[in-house]
Amino acid sequence: MQRAQLSDGVGVWCLRKSEALVLDHHVRGYLHHGIEVKPGDVVFDVGANIGLFGVRAVLQHPDVRVFAFEPIPTIFKVLSRNAEEHGPGRLIPLPYGASEQPGEARFTFFPRSPALSTSDPGAWDEQPGEFTEAVRGQAEAAGAALWYAKLMPKFLAGMLARHLRGGGEQVVAELRTLSQVIDEYDLQQVNLLKVDCEGAELPALLGLREEHWPRVQRVVVEVHDRDGRLDTVRALLTRHGFDQLTTEKEEGFEQTRLVNLFATRSVPA
Repeated sequence: MQRAQLSDGVGVWCLRKSEALVLDHHVRGYLHHGIEVKPGDVVFDVGANIGLFGVRAVLQHPDVRVFAFEPIPTIFKVLSRNAEEHGPGRLIPLPYGASEQPGEARFTFFPRSPALSTSDPGAWDEQPGEFTEAVRGQAEAAGAALWYAKLMPKFLAGMLARHLRGGGEQVVAELRTLSQVIDEYDLQQVNLLKVDCEGAELPALLGLREEHWPRVQRVVVEVHDRDGRLDTVRALLTRHGFDQLTTEKEEGFEQTRLVNLFATRSVPA
């Protein structure tokens, strides 16, 4: 575990300093198209990683509560340290993933790039070269966070991509449904549901029971658009009353199937 200083001087715990800087740049991309964190909000952060989205939220508003889901034990320890330091009692680390049914799943933890850890490690392999494009794009988009990445020749992106996914370790982690958490904490509203769980976004959303959907006011989800998944997620949100939907590819991911879907309600449920 290491310390990293973010662009505005905020100190956080991390596993890799360079990745923490990229993640901080990445999580800011969720706050577009009507998605915001407001005073008093309850936020679900599914796929929280080391908790930077939650850290930013609780530092911005002292009365926000963030429930941060992170199933990988090594990453969860870092998330817990950041929660203790920046939001004790308000940034609430949860040591499990979200899915349609409670249970367990096998995850692959990538020590060289922990943010890539996933229960679906083959997702990037279906379209040859896609992960290399993601690595190259993120290096170019990182800007001041990783200024030296812009100096990397494009032909090295493939080598770096292979390195980042090397040394994967298998771990088994718990899964719960979003509705279980709503019930456990007796939450009457989830003002913002943010989902970025490396290919498991649809099962996470399907873990909300019908009666809980009206409690969710705003949604932002990173969708790996395989087999029509973006249309499926869009239809699910529309069916549950989200009538203002916008899609956007984050800078650096233009050549991949990763799409951010932003969803709000014109009339609160």
